[in-house]
Amino acid sequence: MSNQNIHTLIQEASELVGTTWPLYNFVTSNPLSGYENQHFLKAGEKAKQLLGARVFPEAEQFAQAFQQGDIDPKVLDELLKEQGYNEPAVNYLEALKQDEPTAAENPSHELDRLTAKWVGAFMDEGLGEWGMPNKEEGFYTSWKKIAKYDTELSKGRHCTMPASAGEAIEEVLKPYSTSDRKEIITLHLTALPGWTGYIKHRSENPGEWQQQYHIDLVEYLAVRLWIAKMINTPLLPETKKRATNEEVIALQYIFLNAWERSWQQRTLKSFRESRKNSAQPEPGTPDAQMVFCIDTRSEPIRRHVEAVGNYETFGYAGFFGIAMDYVNPTDGHSRKSCPPIVPSAYQVQERPKEDKAVNYQQYIEKTALKTFFRYFLKRMKNMLPSTFGFVEGSGLVYGFRLLARTCLPGSFYRRTRKEQSQYEQICSPEIGHIHNREEDAMQLNISLKEKTQIVKSAFDLMGWKTFAPLVVFTGHGSHTSNNPFGSSLDCGACAASPGRHNARMLANLANLKEVRAKLLDEHGLVIPESTWFLGAEHNTTTDEIELFDSNIPETHSEALRQLKHDLAVAQHNAATARLKVENNGVAIAQAKAGSWAETRPEWGLAKNAGFIIAPRKSTKNLDLDGRCFLHSYEWQHDEEGKALEGIMQGPMVVTQWINNHYYFSSVDTEEFGSGSKITHNVTGMFGVVQGNGGDLKKGLPLQSLKSTDNESYHQPLRLSVIIEAPCDRVNDILKRNPQLQNLLDNQWIHLIVNDPKKDYKTFRYIGDLKWQPRLEVPVINRQLTEPMMAE
Repeated sequence: MSNQNIHTLIQEASELVGTTWPLYNFVTSNPLSGYENQHFLKAGEKAKQLLGARVFPEAEQFAQAFQQGDIDPKVLDELLKEQGYNEPAVNYLEALKQDEPTAAENPSHELDRLTAKWVGAFMDEGLGEWGMPNKEEGFYTSWKKIAKYDTELSKGRHCTMPASAGEAIEEVLKPYSTSDRKEIITLHLTALPGWTGYIKHRSENPGEWQQQYHIDLVEYLAVRLWIAKMINTPLLPETKKRATNEEVIALQYIFLNAWERSWQQRTLKSFRESRKNSAQPEPGTPDAQMVFCIDTRSEPIRRHVEAVGNYETFGYAGFFGIAMDYVNPTDGHSRKSCPPIVPSAYQVQERPKEDKAVNYQQYIEKTALKTFFRYFLKRMKNMLPSTFGFVEGSGLVYGFRLLARTCLPGSFYRRTRKEQSQYEQICSPEIGHIHNREEDAMQLNISLKEKTQIVKSAFDLMGWKTFAPLVVFTGHGSHTSNNPFGSSLDCGACAASPGRHNARMLANLANLKEVRAKLLDEHGLVIPESTWFLGAEHNTTTDEIELFDSNIPETHSEALRQLKHDLAVAQHNAATARLKVENNGVAIAQAKAGSWAETRPEWGLAKNAGFIIAPRKSTKNLDLDGRCFLHSYEWQHDEEGKALEGIMQGPMVVTQWINNHYYFSSVDTEEFGSGSKITHNVTGMFGVVQGNGGDLKKGLPLQSLKSTDNESYHQPLRLSVIIEAPCDRVNDILKRNPQLQNLLDNQWIHLIVNDPKKDYKTFRYIGDLKWQPRLEVPVINRQLTEPMMAE
């Protein structure tokens, strides 16, 4: 077998491995993204056979949903009868219990353990004090040099290993047929999908660690297969094929569809009622307009902001249309701050304002001192000679700190928030092309045409025509303590970074006089001189909205004062309602953010179920319980459908990633999630393992998905997308985008259109560019139903 053939087989097998994102950049993504070219049901069957994973909710989850009324009995009965099941629905709940998993012995346990040990040692990103030697030579070469010293590898001292990883794989696979080779490669790449998923991530996103210490799936496979050879583990162990109960799978799929259909019908009924109420005359120019991320956590705070004053809110993907990396001045690291599916075109850095140079220098010096102090403490704790003396000498100070964090987490949080240096007050973000990394400020710039296009694109997607005196771009971030999964609570559209940087950047561009002039001259877009743009951040843990207002002109000071007052009221109301308490919601939320023992500081995007692309007036009177992504869209202002196409190509795909990440983590918390936080150990500074080793966990922890170990909080439903636009416009977009049509045809996403040209009649997409009117008619098997095209 040639190296080329090996690489081809590895590439094919790697498609079945999802991406494992590091903790510091924990992007929610579909763990079965490599299966998206197959129908959801078929992909689930394959994943179950290959990974031994559960792909549908447990019988108990279905039973809870049925008992609580989340599954409409009428909908379920109709779907069951459609597929030939004529008994009462409750009778089939017992049949679902036949799918309960049974513990199976892993014949490759020892191989998995040793492989994980060596991969973890090599991929460490600074957590360990003593690094693996020769790492700069790559994984296979460095392992080959020291494997002979590993007493667990009995043959390591006596065998001569090939020079390259490709040759090593060739030698091990030489006795096997072509079909067996393919099966072996697939089996061993999916045996530890957490680790192989992270290797895949590093290979596709070569940062500093990957550039210095190279590892790829070829090297990984070479090491794993040679370890198997050394410990006499069969490359194709005899395993019992998992029996597939087709009836149980059919019933699971029916129950899942019934659950999803029930949610859709309730939501659409409320949608129709809300639209009737929106027929009231619109008020005049609002006192302020606030643009929030489409994130589900923005929906409740938007309602509360609108309720406290004459404010208008919009929904827009939280990277605000700027495909950028952001260089954080606190550590100098550059991180992606746009959707993972979007290549970064720009880099944004902080530059001190002209009158703040002294403050900036003081900030840099203070940050450097803190960084050194943290490094010094780490060294003192970890170095053997100083460990005991350090504990004895610093125990009292640490004791008081731990006492404060444990007993007074809210006060601790408020104090530490005040102590944080706010570089946003002394710096302005500057944008340049990604390849221009020079420190010269003149190099860190882009053309006026590009600046104008960024601003115009944002306005086009939201259908903006009028502007309030204050326009606030509100990114979001989560503030929690002692939480390895903290970045998973930040902005998914910003690749698990806070959205504040993009919000500030867009506000700066929109305030430029030359950008406004070009928007007027070339596009006829009038932005009043009285309008001022500013960035902000919505803290999703406490519902605080922090305004970055250091540049705001004096003429807007009173409007700003009133806005800050009203946002504080909205924060109180939102936090109190979200936490279901009578009072002190903000204080309770702050305690959650500051408590180092809090396993559920906030729920993140749990319960997400829908993505609504429509004008705000269509949803303004709805309480969607934080379950929907909301993107503003005015179909009348988008005659060619370009804005809607951009929303479907970008935000819709990203929300599908988020939704499926929560879905699969929820239905199998061990395989697709990360199990319980209680037994997590951080490894390599980039991931967690359960206990002292094993596979790298790649999904959400149990505490982000369940209220208790047995009671579900997140409802595992596939994403339902509701678009308010002409049906033929949506169809044209699908014709131009086969990858979007593929997601829909394979039922990874449900698509529903409310057609304003047909009196808002509802159409459901059923595949092959065909639509079914009258949503109440249940359809889960389009082959059995006569489809109808929208006119």
